[in-house]
Amino acid sequence: MIPLQTQPMSFEEFLAWYPEDNSRYELIEGVIVEMLPTSPHEDISGFLIAQLNLAILQHQLPYSIPRSCLIKPPSLRSGYQPDVVVLNREMMVNESLWNQASVIQNGQTVPLVIEVVSTNWKDDYGHKLIEYEAMGIGEYWIIDFRALGAVRYLGKPKQPTVTICQMIDNEYQLQKFTKGQYLESRVFRDLQLTTDAIFDAANL
Repeated sequence: MIPLQTQPMSFEEFLAWYPEDNSRYELIEGVIVEMLPTSPHEDISGFLIAQLNLAILQHQLPYSIPRSCLIKPPSLRSGYQPDVVVLNREMMVNESLWNQASVIQNGQTVPLVIEVVSTNWKDDYGHKLIEYEAMGIGEYWIIDFRALGAVRYLGKPKQPTVTICQMIDNEYQLQKFTKGQYLESRVFRDLQLTTDAIFDAANL
């Protein structure tokens, strides 16, 4: 159960509080938020993990995808648990909190992070985009399969969209992919993955 908060919580306090009850929580600007993904949300996450793991094996990349981990951005009062996070095993030596708490603090350890949009879409397009960019995470995918984001992010009329944010000159450049398009990833350059395949995973 989330404790009654009378003041913002620090990331260290959040780690000390985090329960071992198989629930998922994030800390956003000092406020604990329980993550309540839907079945379609989990289906898409699972599909992406399978596709990326296959690419990792085929191309013998030094990457792994943990079942769960916390991303600690520069903000003192935030900690995120992405839907999918790809880690560079060669950089894990620099992660002092990994062995004790599965926490990643360095953007160079994270080639790719993915968020599947749900009702908290403002966090995915707002807080998380800003924080992942500040960390220097090379690539960030926003999977908005229900077109929940605002028109300023999706265009008009709104439609299911994958937004890929790629780090160029220390800031994210955004590219949108809609129905019938192949994704273009700089991390997985040979990945043959369409938006349709991702969106259809929610309907299986």
